[in-house]
Amino acid sequence: MRDMEIQRGLPEDFSWEGIFGNRNPVEVEIGFGKARFLLKSASERPDVNFLGVELSRKWYRDGKRRIEKAGEMANLRVMNAEAVDFFQRFVPEESVEVVHAYYPDPWPKKRHLKRRFVDHPFLRECERILHNGGELRIVTDSGGYAEWIGQRLGDHPLLQPLPWEQVFEEGLTHYEIKYRKEGRGIHHFRLRKEAG
Repeated sequence: MRDMEIQRGLPEDFSWEGIFGNRNPVEVEIGFGKARFLLKSASERPDVNFLGVELSRKWYRDGKRRIEKAGEMANLRVMNAEAVDFFQRFVPEESVEVVHAYYPDPWPKKRHLKRRFVDHPFLRECERILHNGGELRIVTDSGGYAEWIGQRLGDHPLLQPLPWEQVFEEGLTHYEIKYRKEGRGIHHFRLRKEAG
């Protein structure tokens, strides 16, 4: 499996075809953790390319090990990088089919709110990189974070809400399985980019 680290630098002529060797649709998961979603999605949909972007070195290494153990998948790559920086520097406009952000750290303390990932810079980049008709999917178990996301979406009219459809019955991620067993409320956001 080819993995990429933004610290080592990516080619200036970055393209999805250059990364995957084909022109199939691309979906990006931010914060892939244990890589449950990536592994299941890539194995079930070989005609779609999946890139996992993980900031934490620990989770990046752990997820990468799980992917390597599962065996080579030509349609799956992982990257150790900060997602917004990667989007801004490399990802072409209107080149991504779906962006997934499942259970980002809620940073619940007031002094930490500025660290929340789902904020205006991320949403602006999603508006830029998604195809018209492409989707942004966000899931959180934090009511406070869900309210925060809802407030910010009001400033991003290109991202229009859609009804949520569960992708996997048994849960999208390790956290979803855990939180559902604990009886936590789950908040879903499914947004489609509409032409401006």
